[in-house]
Parts: sequence; C-alpha cells; structure tokens
Amino acid sequence: MPHTLAVHPLTAAAFAHFGEVIAADPKTMRLINGGTTERFHALCAPDAAGHDARIILNIFRAQPRSFPYEITMMERHPLGSQSFSPLSGRPFLVAVSEDEDGRPGRPRVFLAQGHQGVNYRRNVWHHPLMAIGETSDFLVADRDGPGNNLQEFFFENPFFIQEPLR
Repeated sequence: MPHTLAVHPLTAAAFAHFGEVIAADPKTMRLINGGTTERFHALCAPDAAGHDARIILNIFRAQPRSFPYEITMMERHPLGSQSFSPLSGRPFLVAVSEDEDGRPGRPRVFLAQGHQGVNYRRNVWHHPLMAIGETSDFLVADRDGPGNNLQEFFFENPFFIQEPLR
C-alpha cells in the first residue's frame, strides 16, 4: 500500500520545530531610509559551523516536479542551515522529517506560498527543492567551507504526494 502524504499550509507555528518561515512579519517591521522603506528584521538566522565556514548566497533554478510525486530520499546538512526564498513569486513544496535514530521519519509536506521562504535548521531532514507548476528561481543562503555538509537517506518504500493544493 503506498504511503500518501497530505500537504499542509506552511505556517510559522507548524514549521517551528524544523526552522523558520521567512515572510514579512508586521511584528518585526522597522521604518528605515527616512521612512521610505519597511525593514522586516531578523526573520531567520543562517548558521554555519566549522573552521573557515561562511554563509553564501546562491540562486537555484528549479524545474517543476510532476505529480503524483515520489519522495524516495531526504537529506540534511550537519554543518549549516539552508534557506530557500522564492524569487519568482510561485508556490513550492517543503518536505521535512523528524530525526528517528539518525534517519528521517515519515515526511511532513507544506505548501509554501510565493511570498514565503524557509530556513532549515542545521541537521533537519528535508527533501531537495520542489518547484511546482513552472521553472522557479530561489535565493538560497547556504554554508560554504571545508567538511562534509551533506547526508542523504534513501527510503526503502517511497512516499507519495498527490497534486498539491495551490
């Protein structure tokens, strides 16, 4: 029997265990530049561990996934957080898992809207970037530096995502 996953709306409360939702939060707004700019302050805190590690910014161009989609693997980054913020204004899917004795548990899937990004905490199991609908660009804050910052796990039985809500 296939393992079908529900897709849930991305909220700060639902995602808090895995990291931060990056979105304009009125509670953090400060006026700057003579009152002409609203700054939404400290929405996430990228993290890089290790000698000579640093945070870098990248643009990832993701091809859209086809549905139903099989989640066959998860990855995590033990030496740094990783954030994804859509530049194309399109929704995307986020899949995360609790750690269960060094391996990912059953994935939880969230639908991020085009104005929301995510910052995965260091060592959080997550699926690679999942664009939906169209090719989409993302601004990615990531760790750069020496050391192995990637662990992958492949499931024996895949999990399925049906067509996501939009």
